Parts: sequence; C-alpha cells; structure tokens
Amino acid sequence: MATQSQHAFQWALTTVIMVELTGTVAAGSFARGCAARDMQVLKMIEERENTKLVSAEQLRDAMLTMMHARTVCHEGYVLDALAIYDQIAQNIAARVLSGRTQSTEIR
Repeated sequence: MATQSQHAFQWALTTVIMVELTGTVAAGSFARGCAARDMQVLKMIEERENTKLVSAEQLRDAMLTMMHARTVCHEGYVLDALAIYDQIAQNIAARVLSGRTQSTEIR
C-alpha cells in the first residue's frame, strides 16, 4: 500500500521528468505525443493503484518501464517510446483481467 509520501514522491518524480523532457526538447510534436501517452498510462496506473487490482510490485515495475519510455522518447525514438507505453498499458490491463478471472474462480 502506497503511503501519501510515496504518492507525493511519484508525482514529484513525474513532474521533474516531464519538465526535463519539455525543457530539453523544444515543444516538438514528438514530445507532445510522448507526454500525452505518458499521462494516459500514468492515469491508468493510478486507477489500478486505487482499486488494488494490481500489486504494488507490478505498479512499481510499470513506473520504472515508464521512466525507460521517457528516456527513449527524449533520445528521439518516439515510435519506440510509444510502443513501450502501449506495452505497459497492455500488461496492466492483462493483469487486471487475469486477476478478476482468478477471483471469480475462487468464489
């Protein structure tokens, strides 16, 4: 279970990284594309965190993978970064579906 300070740290880290990406890459369209997808995936992660459908370890792994996607985007490999974001979203969705299936079978 994430404490309020851990949640605040995640937001602070995300903000710092987003500012760094935006500041370094002068308002290029690829930065906007990565930033938009980043925010979508981050929102998805937060929703899963609040519902406890995905373990804290899996959410942490997703956040680390997001940091990698941000680096890839920053290096100019936008399509690769977007593919990484898509993979994160697919993994989280698959874990939620498999978790629901398991909980239904146990009942």
